Amino acid sequence: MEDQSLLSEETISNKIYFIRGQKVMLDSDLALLYEVETKTLNEQVKRNLSRFPEDFMFQLTEIEHNSLRSQIATLEKVRGKYQKYLPFTFTEHGVLMLSSVLKSDKAIQTNIQIIRIFTKVRQMLLDTTEIKVDILQIQKKLENHDKNIELVFSYLDEFTEKKEDENERVKIGYKK
Repeated sequence: MEDQSLLSEETISNKIYFIRGQKVMLDSDLALLYEVETKTLNEQVKRNLSRFPEDFMFQLTEIEHNSLRSQIATLEKVRGKYQKYLPFTFTEHGVLMLSSVLKSDKAIQTNIQIIRIFTKVRQMLLDTTEIKVDILQIQKKLENHDKNIELVFSYLDEFTEKKEDENERVKIGYKK
């Protein structure tokens, strides 16, 4: 029987965004999942900055942040409700590295779930790519079939035209 404290797949997958061509999660979403404050999460990351190279973590630009806020419908501006600084985003590897700086049991279990979801998302993308390749191959075959069918019809047309042009032949055999 699974632990009831585990987060749902949907809860986690809804917090994965596609930014700069990468699947990422926001620091605030991760903090919520790990049940820590965003400030605490970012402090731990800053204390261990050498573990988070640019391909593991990056800070959003103002434009990216505004675009993302409009996508997730958090346009309301209330003093103290939102971060003062632009959020950090963590790639799959960055999320994995978080488990080494956040050492609570909750963080470890949440990390395991998140990594499993990232893996499923990656597999879905691979499956989609394979389907696209199959569709392209089928389209090419259909194009060739169309050309072949046209060729067969043109041969049939030529054959029927020759048939009509031929004079009736003299029959060979006995006359009655």
